[in-house]
Amino acid sequence: MTKTIRNIIIVALFTVGGGWLGIWLNDITGNTQPPIQSLGVLIWLTSPALAGLFLRAFGGDGWKDSGFGLNLLSGWKWYLVAVLVYPLASLLTFGLAAVFKAISADGFAAQGFGAYATAVGIGIADSLMKNIFEEFAWRGYLTPRLDAMKVHPILNHLIVGILWWSWHLPYYYYFLDKAMLQSYLTVSLPVFLVIGLFVMFPTAILFGELRLLSKSVWPVFILHCVINGVSTPLILNGFIKLNGWMGVVFAPTNEGIVTSILFGVVGLMLYQYRTKKV
Repeated sequence: MTKTIRNIIIVALFTVGGGWLGIWLNDITGNTQPPIQSLGVLIWLTSPALAGLFLRAFGGDGWKDSGFGLNLLSGWKWYLVAVLVYPLASLLTFGLAAVFKAISADGFAAQGFGAYATAVGIGIADSLMKNIFEEFAWRGYLTPRLDAMKVHPILNHLIVGILWWSWHLPYYYYFLDKAMLQSYLTVSLPVFLVIGLFVMFPTAILFGELRLLSKSVWPVFILHCVINGVSTPLILNGFIKLNGWMGVVFAPTNEGIVTSILFGVVGLMLYQYRTKKV
C-alpha cells in the first residue's frame, strides 16, 4: 500500500465515521445540549478536514496541491463561474417548474423579495464556517489527492461524491433539528437520502472540476456558500412549495434532480475544457 492510498483511506474513515464517533461521544458524556450545539457535531464537522491537514503536515502529502492559494489573477473566470452557475441553473429550473406546475411560488408574493434577499444573506453567513471545513476536506484534500494518483476524473468525483454523501448521514439522522428537517422535507427521510445520493454525483463533478481547473479551493467554497444561501430559504422559509413528485424533480434547489443534472452538464463541460487544455 502506497503512502497516498493509506492517507486517502484514513481521511475516508474519518469522513464516514467521524459523525458516528461524535454521536457516541455525546451519548457517553450525557450531552444535554441540542445535538447541533454539541461536541459531537464539532467532531463530525471538523474531523475529515483536520485529518487531511494532519496528513499533509505529517503524513507525507505536502502542501503543493492543497489549493490554499486564491489564484485570482489567473483564475478570475472560475470565481465568476462559482458565483453565477447556481443562480442561472436555478432560474432555468424555476422556469421549467412553472411550465409543469411543479412548484408554487406564492411565498414570494406574500413575503416579498426583500425578505428572500435577507434570508439569502443570513444563509450565506451561516454557511461560511461549515463550508470551510467541508471544502478543505473534499476539494482541499480528497479530489487533488485522488488526482495525484491518476484516478480517472469521473471516478475521482464519484468516490468524493459517495464519501461526501456518507458524511451527511449522521447530520440528517441525529444532529439536525428534527422539526426543522421535517419542515424542509417533502418526501420521507430515506427517500430524501436516496435522492441525495443521486444528486451528489453530478454536483461533485461540478465542484471537483472547478477545483482542478482553478487550482484553488476558494472558488468552490464560494460556489458552496452561494448554493446554500440561495437554495435553503426557498423551501425552509416558505418562498416556494413543491407539488408532489414533479416538484421534487424540478425543485430549483440543490437537491432538485433537474438542477443537479444541470450541475453535471456544466461539470462535464469544465472537464472537457480542462482535458483538452492539458
